[in-house]
Amino acid sequence: MDEALSLARKLAGTHTLSDGELLALIRGRGPETAAFLREAAAKTARSVFGREIYLRGLVEFTNFCRCDCRYCGIRRSNGSARRYRLTPEEILAACREGHALGFRTFVLQGGEDPWWTDERLCAVVSALKGEFPDSAVTLSVGERSRESYARLRAAGADRYLLRHETADPAHYAFLHPPGQTLESRLHCLRDLKELGYQVGAGMMVGSPGQTDECLAADLAFLRDFRPHMVGMGPYLSHPDTPFAGAPDGSAELTLYLLSAVRLLLPQALLPATTALGTALPDGRERGILHGANVVMPNLTPPEQREKYLLYHDKLSAGAECAAGLEELGRRLRAVGYEPVVQRGDSPLMLTGKQS
Repeated sequence: MDEALSLARKLAGTHTLSDGELLALIRGRGPETAAFLREAAAKTARSVFGREIYLRGLVEFTNFCRCDCRYCGIRRSNGSARRYRLTPEEILAACREGHALGFRTFVLQGGEDPWWTDERLCAVVSALKGEFPDSAVTLSVGERSRESYARLRAAGADRYLLRHETADPAHYAFLHPPGQTLESRLHCLRDLKELGYQVGAGMMVGSPGQTDECLAADLAFLRDFRPHMVGMGPYLSHPDTPFAGAPDGSAELTLYLLSAVRLLLPQALLPATTALGTALPDGRERGILHGANVVMPNLTPPEQREKYLLYHDKLSAGAECAAGLEELGRRLRAVGYEPVVQRGDSPLMLTGKQS
């Protein structure tokens, strides 16, 4: 038995590997090891979540952003981006539509838009929790102060998605302009966890400058930080960024790492991301078969949805949008899973355990 397959078996049994073993698992990727990881990850996910796939209603409510991340299509310096900002009433209307469809989690995602002050964002969160007390509210609006996170938590926010992007400081500096640091990003993640959020981290696979060592550092960070959610997809380039000519990340490597993360964090909520669905025609389904258990159909108004372009050719129609729920359900059932629209809280929060 080769080293990588031996390590995959160890990971499936113990749910942990050392830093060096994680690197060897990545470097030794091959068909036999990949097949084992896929089967072990799917079995582990079913042991925790059964065959239920949680659906979240995604509202991309602003594509204004003060940041200038070198890989992102809505970066501040992209003068070609068609900017929009939903009004609070438009956000509530989108969530009303979602609630009528059965959604019980709403994900409010946007750039780091200074217009959305604590006062404005807290008002929207409070309105959502007041109108839909049976539903969870997830925020994904980037880096804010601990005080800001505390106010949003007090207003009723349940979860927060903030990808760490890369756990390697030099790689982080390569992907971001001066002033944006890994230290700041990790500080925010620690604040969110201490404030009682269900916290999501995650990274891009195949981003410019990424090495096997970078990916091993990502897995080691996830192993040690133990987030409640992990968002991970292949890097996909955007033509109006400094990395326009960079090759897209490997969807196959993304799936391999998705399985590894499921085995490292058996109780984590793992989305089959839009990026994965964009990279592969059956990316959603393959993500589920590699251990994912969350899908986020899009509730953003159709006239704005195509403007939230973080990368090229981003999916915004068909099974990706809320109107395609029937198609999405058919595709998930075809691979043996059942979509459910309940809150789907992290088992880590429900049990009070972190492992």
